[in-house]
Amino acid sequence: MTNIDHYLPGPAYGAQVKKDGVQNDTGKWTLILVRELRHSPEKVWQALTDPAHLREWAPFVADASLSAVGTVNLTWVETAQAVETEVTRVEAPRMLEYGDMRWELEPLGSGTRLTLWHNIDRRFISWGAAGWHICFDVLDRLLAGEPIGRISGHSAMKFGWQRLVEEYAKQFGAEAPDWVKSV
Repeated sequence: MTNIDHYLPGPAYGAQVKKDGVQNDTGKWTLILVRELRHSPEKVWQALTDPAHLREWAPFVADASLSAVGTVNLTWVETAQAVETEVTRVEAPRMLEYGDMRWELEPLGSGTRLTLWHNIDRRFISWGAAGWHICFDVLDRLLAGEPIGRISGHSAMKFGWQRLVEEYAKQFGAEAPDWVKSV
């Protein structure tokens, strides 16, 4: 495993928020994150669906593969709460939908353009962007054969999460929570 102490996320990028027409009664907005990865769609697909791979980079643990339509339990690392989730769309290796998330993989040269649409409570949209930013960095290193281990929840605070929250909040025209600035 590569030394995690040398990890520091770069600046906020590749994210946008859909506020108009997507906002619903629950106050959710759609966070859209795009990353260009140097790895094939098939390799990225495996990392998105295989529980063993997800344990290495995602903010949750899956009790079953996400590669088939059906019910899975996702246990979010931060809360340790299992949430029953429906995998509703699987088009390997191009499209995956479950819960409040949709993943799209597009070939890009020898790599992949990965797009995540995640419906998040508007009060926490910059938090989600910062968290996924770090998860995607961890994913990229894992796929490159240089794993650094999952960074999510409270552990992300040691690696620049607060700075990213502020940067994404500014990009989105949203308010960063006051407590983020004091942590």
